[in-house]
Order: sequence, then C-alpha cells, then structure tokens
Amino acid sequence: MASDDGLNSPPLPGRDAISLGALSLTGTLTPGAAGRASNSLSSKVISVLSTSYADAEFRESLAMLDERGIANSAGTRRQLRLDVQKEVIDSNGKIIAEFGRVADQLRRIGTTIDKLNKSHESMRGHITTAHASTSSILEETSSLMTQRRNTETKQQVLKAFHEHFVLSGDEVASLTLTAEPVDDRFFTVLSKAKRIRKDCEFLLGFESQTLGLEVMDQTSKNLNQAFQKLYRWVQKEFKTLNLENPQINSSVRRAIRVLAERPSLFQNCLDFFAEARQQFLSDAFFLALAGTSPSGAKDHSIKPIELVAHDPLRYVGDMLAWTHSAAVSEREALEVLFISDGNDIAKGIQEGLENELWNLMSDETDGPPEFDAVRALNELVDRDVSGAVRILRQRVEQVIQTNEETILAYKLANLLGFYRFTFSKLLGDESVLLQSLTNLESEALRQFRSLMRDHITTLEGEFQHTPSDLGPPEFLQESLKQLTAIMKTYETSLASEGDREADFEPILAESFDPFMAGCENMSKNIPPPSNSIFLVNCMLAAKSALVPFQDFARTRVARLRSAVDEHGARLVESQYAFFRTESALERLFLALGPLSDAKKEDVATAAGLDELRPEALTHASQNLDDFLPSAVMDALENVKHLQDAKLARDITEEAADRFCVDFEHVEELLIAVDEMVEVRREKQESNEIPSLRALFPRTTGEIKVLLS
Repeated sequence: MASDDGLNSPPLPGRDAISLGALSLTGTLTPGAAGRASNSLSSKVISVLSTSYADAEFRESLAMLDERGIANSAGTRRQLRLDVQKEVIDSNGKIIAEFGRVADQLRRIGTTIDKLNKSHESMRGHITTAHASTSSILEETSSLMTQRRNTETKQQVLKAFHEHFVLSGDEVASLTLTAEPVDDRFFTVLSKAKRIRKDCEFLLGFESQTLGLEVMDQTSKNLNQAFQKLYRWVQKEFKTLNLENPQINSSVRRAIRVLAERPSLFQNCLDFFAEARQQFLSDAFFLALAGTSPSGAKDHSIKPIELVAHDPLRYVGDMLAWTHSAAVSEREALEVLFISDGNDIAKGIQEGLENELWNLMSDETDGPPEFDAVRALNELVDRDVSGAVRILRQRVEQVIQTNEETILAYKLANLLGFYRFTFSKLLGDESVLLQSLTNLESEALRQFRSLMRDHITTLEGEFQHTPSDLGPPEFLQESLKQLTAIMKTYETSLASEGDREADFEPILAESFDPFMAGCENMSKNIPPPSNSIFLVNCMLAAKSALVPFQDFARTRVARLRSAVDEHGARLVESQYAFFRTESALERLFLALGPLSDAKKEDVATAAGLDELRPEALTHASQNLDDFLPSAVMDALENVKHLQDAKLARDITEEAADRFCVDFEHVEELLIAVDEMVEVRREKQESNEIPSLRALFPRTTGEIKVLLS
C-alpha cells in the first residue's frame, strides 16, 4: 500500500528487536556484528537518556499514547507503527487532493494573467499612441503653466515694488499740491517718500541701475516739491502767527523739525521769523520809550520810559530792563522748539548737511559741523532783539556823550557791565547784544576817564596851595568822596572775586592816583617835618576811604600803610632830634655815644672829655631841668597838625623812648667814671675831684616819668 502511494518510508525499528538485540549479547555473533550491536545499543541508550521530558512535543506524544490506552507490548508496538503509517498516508492523500485543487486554481489564474497581459499590451499600445499624439500639447501646456507661474511671481514682485517704491496718485497729490493740507497724511507720505529714496540705494546695487535711478529721480522731485510746499506753508503760518505771543503750535514745530532736513530752507524760515520778530520788538521798544507807535498811534496805558530821561541812570536802567525782559520772554517762547525738539532738529540738520552736494564732493573727513540747539536758540533770540538793541545803543550813546558827571559816568559803566554779565549768561558770549553792551561799557569808561582827567586839569591850580593846618586838601577830600561812591557802586557789581581787584585797578589809577600824586608834589614845597605830617594826613584820609573795600583795594591799602609807616618813622626821627636838641644833651650824646661803660679804656676816655667837665656838666643839667617840665607838650606841639592824635602820641612816645635809651647810656658812663674816680681817690686819698652824678643828678627813671 505504501508502494502504491509512492511513499517508501523506511521501517521503524521495534522495541522487541531492541530488546532482543540487547538480550542476545551472549549469543553467537561475529566480532563485527557484536561491535555494531553494542554501538547501536549505546546510541539508543544515550538517545533515551538525552531526551528531555520537559519537551512539549514529547509530552504531547506521551499524552496521545495515554489517550489511546495502548499497552506496552510487542504486538501493540507493531500495530502502533502501522497505524501511524496509515495516518501519515491518509494525511498525504488529503494534501495531494488539496494541491490538485490548488493546481486547478493556478491554471485558471494563469489563464486570467494571459488575458491581462493581452489587455495590458493593448492598453499600452493605445497609451503610446495617445502619448505620441498629446506630447506636444502637454509640453505646450507645461510651458504655459511655467509662464503663468513666472507671470504671477512678477505680478507679486511688481505689486510689492509699487507698494514699496512707488507713490500713488493720491499720495503724490497730497505731497506736492498746495491745495492739499499739511496734515498727518502729508507727513506720513513724506516719510514714505524719504524711505523710498533711502531704499533706492539697494536698487542701485544691481547690475542694471536704470530702475533705481528713475525711481530715485522721481522720488527726489516729489520730495523737493514737498519741502517747497512745506516751506511755503511754514512761511504762511509765520505770517499769521501772533507776534505778541510767539508761542509756536505743535503742527508748525513738527513742520520745522521736518524742514530741518533742508538746512537752507530751515534757515530761511528762521530768517523770516527773525525779521518779523525783530520788526515787532523794535516797534514795541519804540512804543515803550515814547508811548506812541512808529505810525503815531498813542497808547495811554503805557508810561513812556522817556519820562525819566532827566535821570540818566534810571533812564538807561529802564531801557536795559525792558531789553532783558524781552530777551527772556523770547527765549522762553522759543525754548519749546529748540530744546524740547532740539534732538529731532539736530538729526534733521545733520542729515541734510551730510546730503548736501558740496559736502559729498568735499574731501574733508571731519564732516559737517554738529548742530547746537542752544546756540541756535541764542542766535535766534539775539537776532529777534537786534532791532531794539540798535535803538538802545543810540539812546545810551547819547546819554553817555551828554553826561558831564564823573560818578554818573562810572555808574552808567557799572550798570552796563551788570547787564553785560547778565546777558552773557542768557545768550552766550558771541551775541550781538553782548557785543553792543561791551562797546557801550567801554565808551562809558572812556567818558569817565575823560571827565576825571578834565577834573584833574581844573584842579592844577589848587595843587599849589597847602592848607595851613596841613590837613588833606579840599580837592583830595572831594576826590575821596567820589571814589567812595564809585567803590560802593563797584561793590554791588557781579565781577568775580578773583578778578575784582585787577578790574578795579584802572579805576583807582584814574580817580585816586592823580590826587595822591598832587599831594606828594605839594609836600615837596613844605619843610620837614611838616611835609611828612601833611602826607600822613592825606594818606590816612585815603586809607580810611579804602579800608571798607579791601576785597578789591587790598593792595592800595597795604601800600598806604607802608607809606604811613615810612613817614611816621621820619616824624619819630624829627621828634627824637627835638628831644636831643632842646634838652641841650646833643653834644653829650654825641661824645658818649660811641663809648661803652664795660670797657675801662672807654671809661678813661670819657673821664677826660670836655663835655664831662664840671662846669659843662652843670650847665647841661640845668638846661635839662629847664626842658623836662614842658618837654612832652612841646614835642606834641610839633605834631599837633597830625589828625590822628593816637599816631601823634605814638610817634612822640617812640622818640622819647629812644631819648631815654641814650640818657641811660650817659648815666651808665657817668656812674662808671665816678667809680673809676672813686678808686683813684682812695689811692691818692684826695677829695678834690667832684662826683659827676652829683653834678648831673637826673636818673633814667625820672626822665621816663617826666616824658611819659
């Protein structure tokens, strides 16, 4: 049966054969057979022992055997083999039947595939034919699609270019037509146009620069027309501006900030504004001066400044005060533009200067100068008040030239100096107003010096007449009064502490030194000591006038003190000579002055002098006694014309002290001579030589008491 199915399975060895083989080891076997049997048995034993009973298939086989209930016998084992082979053959038969059906299906599938191949070939032929007929159309369609995409891309680029680089008709009209208002839309379009011109630099970077040049040219034309429109609009606004209150509204300030990008137009606007304000302030100043406008209209609400023209100092002060008030008001009104918006204006002007053609062509590396908002503000305010300043200069010059009072001339100069300092803080050091005040101050000082010299010339006759009391002459007293008034005026000035003395030195040279020089010339015609007394009186009067103002007259005060000390020393010498002469001790002092009581030879020399002879010494003592009672009064009488009594006493006391020192020296020598004579008397035991102290009994202590 197995051969019919074509299945030649090898026979399975039975367990009986294994058992028999194992048990017939003692049988008669050949050596080779016995060896093979032994190896086969060993292999089976090893196979049985190596079988894993944990194997799932093995357990299933055992479970299947248990289910069939087969006993372990030789017959059962043989039957089991047959059953198994039968089951295998049956299974193979089923498999073959199934494969038959599969083969049928495969044949049908093959037939179907053949049909599909034929259909495919047919369709492929049709497709090839269709492709051949439509390829040109597809190529044309693809080309058209590509062109369409390119066209759409170009349209998008063109649209973006138009939006970014081209102004619309409405925008150009808003930017250039004067009928359109200057409002937020105008400034928005202007900003867009400036951005377009700046971005044109990017277009110029391409190989073909035609587009960039055309766009830049058109945009520049539109911008120029826009700035011209803005310039005319600002001028129009300035014409309608309330000149009495020059507050610039926000729209005009914005226009000026933008216009700063065209420095020439910006400057023209400022010039136009300055001219208008200059004319207005000139008319206002004329109205404040006369109470009537230049056209002749009278304003009764204003008190004319010219009503106080009889008082030159107040007249000039009122005009300067009006000018200062006008300048401060003008600056406050314009600060909003130049200070609050100064950075924007500076940026605009800087940009405009950098774009100027001559700056671009220049080889300078420094670039255009930086815009200074404060300086521009000061210059504009200075120009606004320049018309009023011209009137002010004419009026003040007239006052200075017609003035004949020395003190008033200096007060005018000091007043002008005060306002010059004030305006330098307000408008800087380069303003025309400050220059005008500086010139007026110099002219006032020249007038002061001229009047002072004329005054000195008129006093030349008085320089020859010395007062009988040796006091300061009248011209000196008058000059010191003038100088005191001048110094009080200068004390209130705003000159810096470090420069006050140097600034006032020329004034002292004109108003003080000539009079002191006149006093010195007068003293040359006076005999001493009256000349020193006269000069000391003059210097003390001058010093008393200068001492309250030592912060700017310190050097002159020190110089006067030194001169007073010098002439005081001369008066001390004069009084000292008076004491020596009137006391009749001059010869005695001269004879004993070079000698010393400590040297025996000098003492011996003194003993032999004619001045120490008894009759001479007695005569000197008598004259001294006659002099001493009235010595101090007589000495003070010599300096009675000194107007400083304390100084007179000090001079006399110093001279008396020197006299006492000389007298003490004489006394000591007389005592030394008496001691030497006493020693000789003891050796010769003779009393014929009289004592010098007995002949000249006055002591130094007595002299000091009598001369104190």
